[in-house]
Amino acid sequence: MKIGILQFRPQLKEVDKNLATINKYLTRKKFDLAVLPELATTGYNFVSRRELAEVTESRSGQSFVFFENLAVKTGGAIVWGMAEKSRNKIYNSAVLTTPEGDHHLYRKTHLFYREKNIFDPGNTGFNVFEWRRVKLGLMICFDWIFPEAARTLALGGSQIICHPANLVMSFCQDSMITRSLENGLFTATANRVGLEKNGRQSYTFTGLSQVTEPKGNRLLRFSRTEQAFKVVKINPKLADTKKVNRLNSLFDDRRPGFYRLKSGRVA
Repeated sequence: MKIGILQFRPQLKEVDKNLATINKYLTRKKFDLAVLPELATTGYNFVSRRELAEVTESRSGQSFVFFENLAVKTGGAIVWGMAEKSRNKIYNSAVLTTPEGDHHLYRKTHLFYREKNIFDPGNTGFNVFEWRRVKLGLMICFDWIFPEAARTLALGGSQIICHPANLVMSFCQDSMITRSLENGLFTATANRVGLEKNGRQSYTFTGLSQVTEPKGNRLLRFSRTEQAFKVVKINPKLADTKKVNRLNSLFDDRRPGFYRLKSGRVA
């Protein structure tokens, strides 16, 4: 499988321009699966829920149609981030769109910082989707800091965790090596770059998008500033074995009965 990562600088509230940029990059190289940043269609730095609402889309919106057509054109599945409107809710969502016309949705579980003021907490849970015999899990940005997120996807059979992100802290990229190691799977983190200002509020994004493999090696890594679409070839079946050595297994050696917190004083 050829995994592509798009690292670029989405323009705030410029959905048409962002879709045009995405089209330009993703039609340059062949890929089986492409992962794009969090909120790739809208930009990130919204100061109010009212401002965000101006660019939200439902599942019948233009971005769904765009990515459905792009998936057919390229022959690859695409994971992309959007601001999703559902009735009176607004979710920070990631969508897996396939050339067969399917859209699989994940809504961000762990909201970061000011996201709590403008988005509703996700309610989909962590699900694994199978496409062409490859099992894909979705999580978004700050979900990385909660090991339970990646472990839930791994226990669900995920071979690849697709991880759209808008990272501003410097810890995630190295931590995703651990997520690969402790779960024996691939991760594909697509981060954005650039400084995004909106009034007095600004964010600087860290780039360094990457693909990691089950042994913790980086197979692909971007710089902090480059804008590009890069592709790396992997074998998803390498994530099927959870053996650490002849006698140890990441999953078989788990002892969940001891992982629950116990009430009472510590001696």
